[in-house]
Amino acid sequence: MAIAQTILTQNLADEIALVDALPDKLRGEALDLQHAAAFLPRVRIVSGTDAAVTKNSDLVVVTAGARQIPGETRLNLLQRNVALYRNIVPPVAEHSPDALLLVVSNPVDVLTYVAWKLSGFPASRVIGSGTNLDSSRFRFLVAEHLDVSAQDVQAYMVGEHGDSSVAIWSSISVGGMPALKSLRDSHRSFDEAALEGIRRAVVGGAYEVIGLKGYTSWAIGYSVASLAASLLRDQRRVHPVSVLAAGFHGISDGHEVFLSLPARLGRAGVLGVAEMDLTEAEAAQLRRSAKTLWENCQLLGL
Repeated sequence: MAIAQTILTQNLADEIALVDALPDKLRGEALDLQHAAAFLPRVRIVSGTDAAVTKNSDLVVVTAGARQIPGETRLNLLQRNVALYRNIVPPVAEHSPDALLLVVSNPVDVLTYVAWKLSGFPASRVIGSGTNLDSSRFRFLVAEHLDVSAQDVQAYMVGEHGDSSVAIWSSISVGGMPALKSLRDSHRSFDEAALEGIRRAVVGGAYEVIGLKGYTSWAIGYSVASLAASLLRDQRRVHPVSVLAAGFHGISDGHEVFLSLPARLGRAGVLGVAEMDLTEAEAAQLRRSAKTLWENCQLLGL
């Protein structure tokens, strides 16, 4: 609900439709938001257990996903998520054939591929939230290290969302200056141990929050709302999101794999993907991520 709440408070939509398999919880959440109407922008909130309530949507955000059972294999979890998506994506695509599809469920890269296959939409209209939030964590931690505002840090995590995401150290800038120069000028540590410590903190950020409060909510809400703003308002901002990556950075043209790359987003979806100037080590890590994701996608038989 943090995503819906953040989109609502940022006045990004005239109508928000909530869909869930649990009718009582769904109705309660909708009422809770509706009762705050006097304090919020005027937005119509509707809810239902059927995808018909989303008819003619401009943007559909999919957060549903099966939870991993202790001892369950990754493949079995993926297969259960595919079964879940078969019940969600085709009806949504049928009711809103011109919509943009934004996938947030994990594992987000594989499920974005699944949503693309099941929807029949062009790849430019199917986007995964990917490493947008990972990159925000990255910017925050670099900013803390340099004692600057995170808004002045330009930094990306790319590749697979999760433990194998790639920190692109070579392209970090702070206030328009390369990060290496900023670090030298401020006499702050920038050795391999410092870099790896920041990367581990980025990757482990979600685990830390989950360990402390049981789940993540607000940061992903703001992350997805930023994507919704870029898409619905045609802002053409660049976000690291899960897109069809075949042909980029040495990834095989024949590998229909989704992973995070900096992409320009607007009302038509993905308007372009930035070709980053990666080091060979960074490019090799990205290709390894792509190979692993492609192998997982092949097992699904879509």
